[in-house]
Amino acid sequence: MARTAARLGVPAHPAPRRFVHRHPQQERPIARKPAAKAESAPAPAPVPAPSLAEIVAATLDDHKAEDVVVLDLKGRTSITDTMVIATGKSQRQVGAMADHVEKALKQAGQRVTIEGMPQCDWVLVDGGDIIVHLFRPEVRAFYNLEKMWGALEAKADAPTASAVRAKAIEQG
Repeated sequence: MARTAARLGVPAHPAPRRFVHRHPQQERPIARKPAAKAESAPAPAPVPAPSLAEIVAATLDDHKAEDVVVLDLKGRTSITDTMVIATGKSQRQVGAMADHVEKALKQAGQRVTIEGMPQCDWVLVDGGDIIVHLFRPEVRAFYNLEKMWGALEAKADAPTASAVRAKAIEQG
């Protein structure tokens, strides 16, 4: 249009503004007046986020871990707050459980380091506030971490993976 105007010797005028159609999702929301307050049911209580122990216990339960023990170590050591000990039937299962626990802890926002993956006899998953020991049965019996941490007396009182999961389901 500018070339035609210059050729004819007519001053060029800016092109008129055109209406641009926007997709309904791109438009700004229309401000509405607040509705009259009616009596409504009270807002539901917020559901607490599952603890790291609940997340790990549920993950291990999903992947067929055996003899899962959750130990609360708050006040007993400065290295961690919670320790989870579990057994897998084979090296392959122990490695797979470690991978799944790592993914679950990373999704929960934890920095995770893993030791012992090449052999998968004893895999340690360090999630900062929680440490997870995954053993093959004979290796677990040899090291006997429950005895070292005084869990034999508390083993009957320690929550199992299914108990921790049931508690999480009840809470929301």
